[in-house]
Amino acid sequence: MLRFGLLFGAGMAALGAVAQERPNVILLVADDLGYGDLECYGAKNVETPNVNRLADRGIKFSNCHATAATSTPSRYSLLTGEYAWRRKDTDVAAGNAASIIRPEQFTMADLFKSAGYVTGAIGKWHLGLGDVTGQQDWNGRLTSTPRDIGFDYHYIQAATADRVPCVYLEQDTIANYDPSAPIYVSYRENFPGEPTGVTHRDSLKLDWSHGHNHSIVDGISRIGYMKGGGHALWKDENIADSIAAHSVRFIQEHAREPFFLYLCTNDVHVPRWPHERFRGKNPMGLRGDAIAQFDWTVGQVMAALEEAGIADNTLIILTSDNGPVLDDGYADRAIELLNGHSPTGPFRGAKYSGYEGGTMVPFIVRWPAGVTPQDADNQTLLSHIDLLGSFARLIGAEVPENGAVDSWDMLDQILGRSDENRPWVSELNHTRTISLRTPQWKYLPASNLTPMVNWGPKIENGNSPDEQLYNMLLDPSETTNVAASNPAIVNSLRLLHNRACR
Repeated sequence: MLRFGLLFGAGMAALGAVAQERPNVILLVADDLGYGDLECYGAKNVETPNVNRLADRGIKFSNCHATAATSTPSRYSLLTGEYAWRRKDTDVAAGNAASIIRPEQFTMADLFKSAGYVTGAIGKWHLGLGDVTGQQDWNGRLTSTPRDIGFDYHYIQAATADRVPCVYLEQDTIANYDPSAPIYVSYRENFPGEPTGVTHRDSLKLDWSHGHNHSIVDGISRIGYMKGGGHALWKDENIADSIAAHSVRFIQEHAREPFFLYLCTNDVHVPRWPHERFRGKNPMGLRGDAIAQFDWTVGQVMAALEEAGIADNTLIILTSDNGPVLDDGYADRAIELLNGHSPTGPFRGAKYSGYEGGTMVPFIVRWPAGVTPQDADNQTLLSHIDLLGSFARLIGAEVPENGAVDSWDMLDQILGRSDENRPWVSELNHTRTISLRTPQWKYLPASNLTPMVNWGPKIENGNSPDEQLYNMLLDPSETTNVAASNPAIVNSLRLLHNRACR
């Protein structure tokens, strides 16, 4: 498996005569969307026709893993090709965190720019902004933004929808900035007189269940404190529309030149407050409505490509940043209204967890007939970590010697031309315990850290004082620990873990 890209001519020739031009690439990353949340992956009680259509025209992978069970480390690894566990500052970032990816670090956006692509980042960011935590100038021009790491254009949420500041950043400044309402942000203390989810709970349109009870924006209390914003503050029900509209505009403006779009939706992440077009329409309540809204966004992107006449020369990869979570801080009845739906499909655990539910994610690859198979199911073991290395060969770019140190070239697997498994993938839970997954086995090292998430969600971390081993071919739900009866395999995987995860 090659790590570095080939020269453009040789690399593209291997893809066949259909790919006469360098393809546009859209990496569409959903937020907290589970493996079992899409209709084509067996979801109940929700319809996702646009995603279904994408899968019908491409490859649906059933064994692809995010590198981490939470957002910031997962996205860091995806964009840099470096495992987040190599750095201590890659845990879930506050809304006023400094930029985690520094300008000198090679990124996926740098790769595409080096090959002459226009690059864009739209939607959720959650990788920090500015040079120093807590010292961003939200009322001026920010430093260390996506433009400093390879993105020509960005329209992003600083962190997540449940964290302040609740504004968009466009090209280093706050979009629709309101000078009459300067923005102040703190993750230490509230600003005098500002309402919170504790002091003004009766005013909330969506109540909190744990945590999320600081500043109120658009009738919903968040994590962290902010003051001001005025016209720049988002309305939660319009977030999907705004992300979709800016994505469609980006596609239209760059339809006649190769582009890379990193498109990150918000819908399924809390607080879930979809547009009224979707709200109240799904039997699973707000979370089901949010999945339907995500599917609508997929349809908007596909329609824009087709209208621009570039759908057949655009590679789309749809995936999620980590596994799903139900009660993650708001009383939206996500648990009570499941009615037989399993967000993780057959897998144990969820977001935050070292079990498969934490990192097993949907992964759909669509390119026109003749390049990727159509309506194909694929069980090849894959990891997000290899996207950067694989894109290098796709577009004929080179990765510098010190860049993307963990990313392999798995392009043939991603395009359905090889079923050779990755020999192992690593999975990082929220306590930074690293597990290993091979095509047959799942190994979790012994850990004395807490076995359960120690705030609101009732989720297993996967930590145990005993080593754990699961036969994933016979027991994909990780119900029976077979470590005691397979000492040789445990020893082999322990050695691999110690060698590979340092």
